[in-house]
Amino acid sequence: MKLKGRAVLGQISDMDLRLLRVFRTVVDCGGMAAAELELNIGTSTVSRHIKDLETRLGLVLCRRGRAGFALTAEGEQIYAQAGQLLSATDAFRAGVDEIHQRMGGQLHVAVFDKTASNPACHIAQAIALFAERAPDVALNLHVSTLNGIERGVLDGQFHIGVIPGHRSSDMLEYTRLFDEAMLLYCGTGHPLFSDGPLPTAEAQALDWSSLRSHAFAGLGYHSPNMEISQQRRMPRKATGFDQESIATLILSGRFLGFLPIHYAQSFVADGKMQAIQPALFHYACDFFGITRRSPQPSRATRAFQACLEAAHAPSAVAATAAR
Repeated sequence: MKLKGRAVLGQISDMDLRLLRVFRTVVDCGGMAAAELELNIGTSTVSRHIKDLETRLGLVLCRRGRAGFALTAEGEQIYAQAGQLLSATDAFRAGVDEIHQRMGGQLHVAVFDKTASNPACHIAQAIALFAERAPDVALNLHVSTLNGIERGVLDGQFHIGVIPGHRSSDMLEYTRLFDEAMLLYCGTGHPLFSDGPLPTAEAQALDWSSLRSHAFAGLGYHSPNMEISQQRRMPRKATGFDQESIATLILSGRFLGFLPIHYAQSFVADGKMQAIQPALFHYACDFFGITRRSPQPSRATRAFQACLEAAHAPSAVAATAAR
């Protein structure tokens, strides 16, 4: 919705950029009250900033009231375009830092969900090393889907991502970091779930062909999970879009699904899940650090990539295991 009698935005000032950052934060947090802590300013100030931005743009960006916070159609467009503008601004500042041979500003890193509990994953050690090497860089860590991370790195929203390998793009640079083992699980209440120490007779007799008679829950985007289900011709009866949604579907007792061993471990220990024939129903996937080939990544991005490689080098992994 357009505001009547308002001038079209002219030159973009530092204040406009600040207002756009406030607007993005409010949307990401789901409302002005929720954004108060994130922005470290009062709700009334947040509201005033949003009103000032609407005045500058001549548009109504959101509706707020008893029904809650909601974007208008124009607000959704401004939200998307603001992301592109702010990413470009951050890239420009990083370029200036590059010229001055210094590392500062913001670094946005995105990782695939449920990696922290993987004993082969040493992203935390990489972060510690990066904080020591680049103390003036503000690190922002995001968790997203595989496709979301790829898109984010390509469009500049994220500077570097960590994802399971499933395909390659000529526009991205890939560095192998660690691997992950996946097993097939069922939940309590499922016909294959055993109440005793031994698997059920039906579970012991299963092969990939007979497995298709059971409902399968899989990820709804291109991934190693989708590849294995296609290779083994296991049609999805339920679809999840992250590991937690797959775990929830398995816990319902109605579906089989693949999960990382390290993530499923707590459910197994609580007696809520069981792995089915681990020697047969399993697969592994490699995780990669990805950066955009062009334009050349900033010094901070390259430094974080180097920290990821150092933390996952065989010598570093062996030292961590020995502690």
